[in-house]
Amino acid sequence: MTASSAALAAISGLGFGLSLIVAIGAQNAFVLRQGLRGQHVLAVVAVCAVSDMVLIAAGVGGLGVVVQSAPVVLTVIRYVGAAFLLGYGLLAARRVFASATLAAEATGATVALGATVLTCLALTWLNPHVYLDTVLLLGSFANTYTSPDRWFLGAGAMAASILWFTALGYGARKLGPLFARPIAWRVLDSVIAAVMFGLALGLLLTG
Repeated sequence: MTASSAALAAISGLGFGLSLIVAIGAQNAFVLRQGLRGQHVLAVVAVCAVSDMVLIAAGVGGLGVVVQSAPVVLTVIRYVGAAFLLGYGLLAARRVFASATLAAEATGATVALGATVLTCLALTWLNPHVYLDTVLLLGSFANTYTSPDRWFLGAGAMAASILWFTALGYGARKLGPLFARPIAWRVLDSVIAAVMFGLALGLLLTG
């Protein structure tokens, strides 16, 4: 291993990690919403980033091979995750038609920290795509590198997660003036509901 090969591996991990994480999904939608509301942003960002770091380390360490040998695990997670996404989507859809709730959202009604963290954990760990992308795909890519370099690649991917979730959670406040109007929350919750229903349907229709 040389300094240049380690640096290249880390840069590859950063780029690969961003390519996987920067997408419209349940987790990102939740982080965006919490950032816009300014509620428990640090906790949400920390849960997402630390969860990603654990999954990346597992993938680089070879857990993907184990998961591939036990597909029933992903099958169980797929159906549980689909049920959770449908439920969360229904909540978002209900907010779209609840004008009183929309007004409260715009003023930043507080949701308990525990409930927020549990929701964030569920959106992260009950999503089969996180195992397919982070553990299997990134893990397989990392294991094409030699032993020392693949951990630098993993470190780059972890840095990507930290940077992305921090930017998404805290950068969302820049949109604060736009979301001072209830109609903006109606549009956001409509998009979130559509994303959740789409992801749940995809999980149910694909293996």
